[in-house]
Amino acid sequence: MRKRSDSRGGKKATGWERKLRLWGFLLVVFVAYGVLFFVFPHRTFVAFKASINIFLQIILPLVIAFAIMFTINFFVGPVQMARYLGKNAGIKGLFLSSIAGILSMGPIYAWYPLLKSLGERGASDFYLANFLSCRTVKPFLLPVMIYYFGWVFTIILNVLILAGAPFTAFVTNIASQDKKKREPI
Repeated sequence: MRKRSDSRGGKKATGWERKLRLWGFLLVVFVAYGVLFFVFPHRTFVAFKASINIFLQIILPLVIAFAIMFTINFFVGPVQMARYLGKNAGIKGLFLSSIAGILSMGPIYAWYPLLKSLGERGASDFYLANFLSCRTVKPFLLPVMIYYFGWVFTIILNVLILAGAPFTAFVTNIASQDKKKREPI
């Protein structure tokens, strides 16, 4: 099987090499927990509980993100993706990515696979960066923010975040386009 090169000039791993890395990593983690359990049983148990708690916190957002990815891959083709979030999507794409960013929940790293998939299907870096910038505004946290900081602070901050998101997306898009031009194919 011929290996394909990735954007960094290295070799992309074949399917079995990726599986070996994944299972090898998991095996190393389990062996490390096993060894440390005999050396520091209480600390290892506390660390294992913390790992389980983190896993339980991220599993729901990950499942939601992967379900959205599956749905998008199943129902939305590259032509539609380019129309909604492609280079020529315009205000509609800005609005859609902003609303999606505001309504998205969970840890941000749970959304990275979805955003990568959208980018590979033709979504512009501008709209992906706008999505990430708009994630800062969380409607369900606004009452808490108002309680601690007041109405004026909350409104000004959120308006500035939403106004700055397209600027951040614009700069990110320019920088990523420049980088793509410099990378060898």
